[in-house]
Amino acid sequence: MSRQISIDTETTGLDVKDGHRIIEVACVEIIDRRITGSTYHCYINPERAVDAGAMAVHGLSDTFLADKPLFSHIVNDLMAYIEDAELIIHNAPFDVGFLQRELKLCRRPERLEKGWSIIDTLVMARQKYPRQKNNLDAVCKRLSIDNSQRHYHGALIDAQLLAQVYLAMTSGQYSLFADHSPLTALTAEAVTQSNNIAVEIQSLPVYSANDAEQQQHEEYLRKMKQQSAKVIWADD
Repeated sequence: MSRQISIDTETTGLDVKDGHRIIEVACVEIIDRRITGSTYHCYINPERAVDAGAMAVHGLSDTFLADKPLFSHIVNDLMAYIEDAELIIHNAPFDVGFLQRELKLCRRPERLEKGWSIIDTLVMARQKYPRQKNNLDAVCKRLSIDNSQRHYHGALIDAQLLAQVYLAMTSGQYSLFADHSPLTALTAEAVTQSNNIAVEIQSLPVYSANDAEQQQHEEYLRKMKQQSAKVIWADD
């Protein structure tokens, strides 16, 4: 069984070196490339003020966070949830830096960058789509993933979108089996129906290309190769 966790945080500001803290953390579970519906989500009292610029991004105010638990109160549950999982993060240095700072303040010994396998989807997107915008909104739009509910940055919705982004970037088949709403997975009924589909191969007509069509096809492949496109179905 392959267990992965997409994880996202919201913070009081941009730089952990300035003493900024985590105010929201969310995780979405993926097992064997299926979003299971299991999540971990918590708002956190950062014990400091939220920068105005940060609040404009995520909408979480000091008043809202005042009665929320401290990170030290949720750290055991969080670490138990991500234990033995591969972590999927968009712009991993940012989230890992904040999480590691919180662990240090709690005197926890874990080192995320050493104890966990981490996939940075921002790095993946930059390799896959060079010279293009690769923030989460841009990648969702490029992959036709519905992010219309993302009015503010929020850890839970971002972790849900990130799980879909990762699956879509690593396997085009994902969109064939699930829609792009958060936490969508095949129902047991749908799985059963898909397994019971039978195709009578003998009854399917077979049409071969004529000489003119074959020549047009070969000319098209030649032009693609000239443009440095990878033609995966070509013989050479």
